[in-house]
Amino acid sequence: MHIQFAELPVSDQDRAKAFYAEHFGCRAVADQPMGKDGWRWVELKFAGAETTLHFVRRKDGGAQDDPVLVLVEPDVGATIDALRSRGVEILTEPMNPPWQPGRTVAEFRDSEGNRMVVASP
Repeated sequence: MHIQFAELPVSDQDRAKAFYAEHFGCRAVADQPMGKDGWRWVELKFAGAETTLHFVRRKDGGAQDDPVLVLVEPDVGATIDALRSRGVEILTEPMNPPWQPGRTVAEFRDSEGNRMVVASP
């Protein structure tokens, strides 16, 4: 079994789409009108991955405080350095958590305020 897409709460679809394209090389595999209020069905695909991101409308307008998504990257430090150099808010520096020995994790906020995790495989 595999997950086909992960839902990501956003307030601004265009801003989120640009963030993931710029910082993670995602490309749109779907961007179609959905309903009468201007909301669209947007799916982004990460290069080399099966999973796509699907944007859902944020109901409360506030930032997500619990981690929403874990991105698995072999070099967590390089990923965090690249995000920082482009002005992305870094929440935690790369560390080896005691609950996952041998793994490196770090956290950042995306353009919509979602708390995200980058973790080594």
